[in-house]
Amino acid sequence: MTQPRSQIVQPERTRYHHCVARCVRRAWLCSEDDYTGGNFDHRKSWLLERMKLLEEVFAIRIAAYAVMGNHYHVVLYLDIERGRAWDRDEVIGRWTRLFSGDPLARAYLRGGLDGAAPGQVDSLAARWRERLCDLSWYMRCLNEHLARRANAEDGCKGRFWEGRFKSRALADGAALLSCMAYVDLNPVRAGLCGTLADSDFTSVQARLWRRA
Repeated sequence: MTQPRSQIVQPERTRYHHCVARCVRRAWLCSEDDYTGGNFDHRKSWLLERMKLLEEVFAIRIAAYAVMGNHYHVVLYLDIERGRAWDRDEVIGRWTRLFSGDPLARAYLRGGLDGAAPGQVDSLAARWRERLCDLSWYMRCLNEHLARRANAEDGCKGRFWEGRFKSRALADGAALLSCMAYVDLNPVRAGLCGTLADSDFTSVQARLWRRA
């Protein structure tokens, strides 16, 4: 039986989570597609660029990732204390990097919320702070962005991902290390490359390049 997200994601108990999202019908929408003859490898770079931005904005850090042709894996750390330490302006500044078109955000950026009491602004910031520490909001900002961009490129509408992302809490250090190894080895196991150094669009390759 599928567990409610609230039972899986309990940051006070478990900070690390392994998340997976798959393209609809598991189609090759982020890679070379033998059926259509198209090549969508560049969408993997879109995903990594968005991850980098979200890591700068959210109180959530990336421990590992692997972007495949029809799905991706990411291991995330919920850095709740960091988010709680942000003051009101820090929270609003971060949120408006992603949602500058939000009516309340736009009003604040113009110089404050007209007629709003300080308590109302604090309440707004508290709501956004909670979202900036939330795994579901992070994944929503990641997946929706890529879906809209890919659909715009294809000139179509409809679902890009097969459903909500799947997540699994990593309860201890052993579970974390095992999961990170699984994610790092994904392209090798799939036969896409022979070595970790050749596994494009993975965190392990990025780590190896930094050490070189």
